[in-house]
Amino acid sequence: MADVAMTATFLAVIGGASLLAVTARRLRPTDRLPSLESWALADRSLGPVWTWLLLGGTIFTAYTFTAVPGLAYGNGAPAFFAVPYTVIVCPLAFVLLTRLWEVARRHGYVTAGDFVRGRYGSAPLALVVALTGILATMPYLALQLLGIRAVLTAGGVYPKGAAGDLVMVALFAGLAVATYRHGLRAPAVISALKAVAVFVSLTAVCWLVLRRFGGPGPVFEGAAQRLGGPALLLSPEQQPAYATLALGSALALLMYPHVLTAGFAADGQLTVRKVTVALPAWTGLLALFGFLGVAALATGVRAPEGGAEAAVPMLVDRLMPGPLAGLVFGAITVGALVPAAVMSIAAATGFVRNVYVEYFQPTATPKRQVRIAKAVSLTAKVGAVAFVFGLRDQDAINLQLLGGVWILQIFPAVAVGLFTGRLHPRALIAGWGVGMVTGTFLVVREGFSSIVLLGGGSLEVYAGLLALLVNLTVAVAATAVLERLGVPRGADATDLPSRLTVRRRPETGASNP
Repeated sequence: MADVAMTATFLAVIGGASLLAVTARRLRPTDRLPSLESWALADRSLGPVWTWLLLGGTIFTAYTFTAVPGLAYGNGAPAFFAVPYTVIVCPLAFVLLTRLWEVARRHGYVTAGDFVRGRYGSAPLALVVALTGILATMPYLALQLLGIRAVLTAGGVYPKGAAGDLVMVALFAGLAVATYRHGLRAPAVISALKAVAVFVSLTAVCWLVLRRFGGPGPVFEGAAQRLGGPALLLSPEQQPAYATLALGSALALLMYPHVLTAGFAADGQLTVRKVTVALPAWTGLLALFGFLGVAALATGVRAPEGGAEAAVPMLVDRLMPGPLAGLVFGAITVGALVPAAVMSIAAATGFVRNVYVEYFQPTATPKRQVRIAKAVSLTAKVGAVAFVFGLRDQDAINLQLLGGVWILQIFPAVAVGLFTGRLHPRALIAGWGVGMVTGTFLVVREGFSSIVLLGGGSLEVYAGLLALLVNLTVAVAATAVLERLGVPRGADATDLPSRLTVRRRPETGASNP
């Protein structure tokens, strides 16, 4: 009976998400003509609550909620780098995302590539930014499927063989239809259900864990005994890797197209500022998931070899009654649908704006752009499903690790470009190329580990941050050489504000959904 109750609750949560998704447009009707801005950014009309739900639901993915506790289960303290990293994101977003929103709203930019195109007057640089974003996003999208499969398998909800594959396809099919029809509004409304389900279910799990052990102290003591004690504390040798990984990951996160897409959908700068101030609530949620990884150790959960991400679902299955377990599994599954939808929208929008329109169909009408974006978004989801079924799970994880290193290499063009246009676009392309090669080489050389050894093996640092430093060095040096040679640069059309301004109402007068 417990299994039946768990499955029924799980299906109820998924059904609720599907119902919200397919009725998204009715929740916020619009009389505007079809446009990419309307489909991909919900007319830039999301208020503080909806933006907080969407941005938090996009950043904190289902795979994050299983991978972080899985790392805590297997590696101890280093897994908690995700907590300071997501805290560092908040002040960075307060400055960078707010400023980027301002120039994007002023000029009608939809993607980071649009901004780069206008800032530097360079179509090749915009193409580099767009393709890097798509390349880094696709394995991230596939990981959402892996997160769903890991959770459902551990909970016994995922059937073996072809039946399980059909469950996965059915989940993504509903998401694909809703996103195809309603664009960003579909994940926006699903994010509300995600937030409620995740916060409620996580509170229940943590309460059960603390009740069983009598407090957090015994949990950490029990886990420390199983890990050998010091593994729950950072050693001095681990601290440089921990710090550089947290900083590099924070810088990289704000360059991902799906994060920028969720931010651009806000109705004003004041909304973006409010949301970035409130984002730490999601970080607290992530910290509690990490705590559950420690609790899984203390409880004696035995995750399968190479499948540490299943530790928390197995803990939930062990501690909770069927209905509550189904709620947790449903919450994590819905947690994957929100970022997956936004990722596919962001990848499609980047392709349309910075590849299709720029190089193939400059005269494409807004309606045509929306049609192409919908088709590309659907193709991205199908590709993610095929990727998961056709390759090993570790392949997707390896590519996602590389994706974090790759996306960081557009930081000079996008983030630095928000404050200065001195860097030459050709120099930025050169820096990007050197950074991509350097980062990829370092990660592959270490056996697809993003932490590399320096100083004769005595210093561990994040490969992406090291590649970014090389990138910036090359960009600055090449800019000096190109200026000395008198190589012209493109015209700057962004008219960036010298200071941040706060608009309480969008120029269009759109109200919140």
